[in-house]
Amino acid sequence: MGRLVEFPAEDGSTVLVEVNDRSAAVVTRGLGGPEISERAKRSFEDAVHRVQPAMQAVVAQIRSAAQSPDEVQVAFGLNLHTEAGAFIASASATANFTVTLTWHRTEP
Repeated sequence: MGRLVEFPAEDGSTVLVEVNDRSAAVVTRGLGGPEISERAKRSFEDAVHRVQPAMQAVVAQIRSAAQSPDEVQVAFGLNLHTEAGAFIASASATANFTVTLTWHRTEP
């Protein structure tokens, strides 16, 4: 199991995220539950908000096609970082998006 990072949420609650990055210094804090090794500097919502422009750009480009699909599904991995916030996850040197497009046939 990786270490747990606590991201504060805008409503005052917290979101626990398991991270596998062992390079960061571990600062433990006992909070009566699972051992939290670090607190994020950004809220969970702010961290996730950082990937919104990439997501919107993918959908906007697909929707602008001449044969725009009826449905667009975009899937991608998301890494959360205690200082940088969120960024699109990659298993290699390139980012990976899975895009599913659906057209519904209409009978003439």
